This record gives sequence, structure tokens and C-alpha cells, in this order.
Amino acid sequence: MSLTAHLYWSFRSPYSYLGTRQYRELTEQYDLEILVKPVYPIAIRTPEFFSKVDPQWISYLLKDCFRVAEYRDLPFHWPKPDPVVMDNKTRSISADQPHIYRLTRLGVLANRQGKGMEFIDTISHALWGEATQNWHLPENLGPIVARTGLDLADMDKEIAELETDLEAEISRNQDELTEAGHWGVPTLVFNGEPFFGQDRIDMAVWRMKQHGLTEK
Repeated sequence: MSLTAHLYWSFRSPYSYLGTRQYRELTEQYDLEILVKPVYPIAIRTPEFFSKVDPQWISYLLKDCFRVAEYRDLPFHWPKPDPVVMDNKTRSISADQPHIYRLTRLGVLANRQGKGMEFIDTISHALWGEATQNWHLPENLGPIVARTGLDLADMDKEIAELETDLEAEISRNQDELTEAGHWGVPTLVFNGEPFFGQDRIDMAVWRMKQHGLTEK
């Protein structure tokens, strides 16, 4: 019996990147469809978050990300430029956010074309794993997007035409995440139950097997 789960995911979340290959492998190993639901990162949804969080939280985050990457045998680098424009000294979030808006809208478009999982896996690996310098430039991002069989120029045109519609879908995704009982990413939701973090994937599989999840 085919099962369906929803993945709430952000292009700026290091843990989203670190878990994406596992999520994709689940869809290859099991009779499971994971619907990708791109959302904006916490820095955009709650701009004051980084200015209020304990300073040790950020240092621990980085330490843990490198540790998880080593454990999972994944390359890990912070993207350059950062998908979110932020002053690292004051931790203030810029009102101008060209990168994360574009990436998230591209993710929604890719999902509409049936390539959501492939797209987030390919793009996040290029940003966080390959550490592609100036990834946002057309000459760099274009070939990365092309790996998924999509065309960046065409997608950018669609973004310009469908901006309001795309923003409405992103907003719905964020509302769904809240309704599911969480705020962070990555969160996999199955039957209304949220499994937050790349370290809860095995537990999500355990739960889905209770509901008939089988290998292909």
C-alpha cells in the first residue's frame, strides 16, 4: 500500500540539507511518496529569532552540523553567499532578501512539475556540499538547476508571472507546518504526526511501517 508524507523544508536550513539524501532514499526504497513543502527559514518567518537566541545556540549549531555531516559522510560548508542576507555581528535580518525568496519559489515550481525531491536534493547539495561559490549567479545556478531537467531562465520567468500565487502556496505550507504541531525544519509529517529533524527519520519510518509501509 502506497503511503504519503509531507516534508516541510528550507533552503537555508543546514539540517534540511543533511537529511535530504535520506528522505530521497526513502522514496527509492519504500512504496512512499514524500510531498515537498518548501517554507521560508526561521530567520524570515521570525526575524527577531537570532537577536534573542542564546549566543551559544549558534556555536553549538555549527559544531553539531559538522559532526552530523561527518557521521553521515557528507561534505558540509556554509553557502556563499548565505541564502539569507544577515548581519552576523548584530544578527539583524535584512529587509532585502533576493536569494531565499528566489530559491523557495523555485522549489515550489519544481514541486509543481513533479521534481520537488530531486530539486531540493540537487540544489542543497550544490550549496552546502559542493560549496559552489557565487551560486546565485545565472552562470552557476543555471547548470545546477539543469541537472534536474529544468531550465532556470524559464523558471525565473514563471516566478515573475506567478509571484502572488507562489507566495500564497509558501504561506499555506507554513500554516500547515504550524497546524502539524511544529515550527522547525526539516519536519516530516505523516498522518498528522510531525517528526522534526534529520535525527527522527528512522522513527518516522518505524511509525509508517506500523501503517503498512513496505519496500518496493
